[in-house]
Amino acid sequence: MSDVTRILSAIEEGDPQAAEKLLPLVYHELRKLASRKIAQEKPGQTLQATALVHEAYLRLIDTEKVQQWNSRGHFFAAAAEAMRRILVENARRKGRVKHGGKWQRLELEADKLPDNPAEEMLALDEALTNLAKRDAQAAQLVKLHCFAGLSIEQAAEFLAISPRTAYRDWAFAQAWLYREIRGSVPPKS
Repeated sequence: MSDVTRILSAIEEGDPQAAEKLLPLVYHELRKLASRKIAQEKPGQTLQATALVHEAYLRLIDTEKVQQWNSRGHFFAAAAEAMRRILVENARRKGRVKHGGKWQRLELEADKLPDNPAEEMLALDEALTNLAKRDAQAAQLVKLHCFAGLSIEQAAEFLAISPRTAYRDWAFAQAWLYREIRGSVPPKS
């Protein structure tokens, strides 16, 4: 059992010092993930990688809501989901008229997140929510790959599926999300 898994178990059991021990072990990885995501954002982004990591961490280690962490992979999947939710909330806030809403819609490339215009982030969130209803595993793969910055192989490992299945799910998810957001089938390359 890794140190992270052992500390996550201690947090579940209510150990108040365990959360303090966890942050130094996972901070570097979470910071790398957040930095990758922030690097994809439009210049002038007000949300910093450090703030994104801290907000996600606070949501994950909420002492009032005891979480059940099955493994290190489960924790990082939850971190990816927390970062996604924070970015969506940020997009919603920016989408309001008083925060510069009515931005022009930009192209969504299949293998990276949008430059974060509020409308596009919200469209992606809605499409991802709909994908999760149809294929939860494919939606989780998208979250891990796009929001946590994991490779398809790393995401497959966290999901305990073969890389081949992950690539098949990734291809399906890309086409499905493109159609959901665009209303058409993506052109073949």
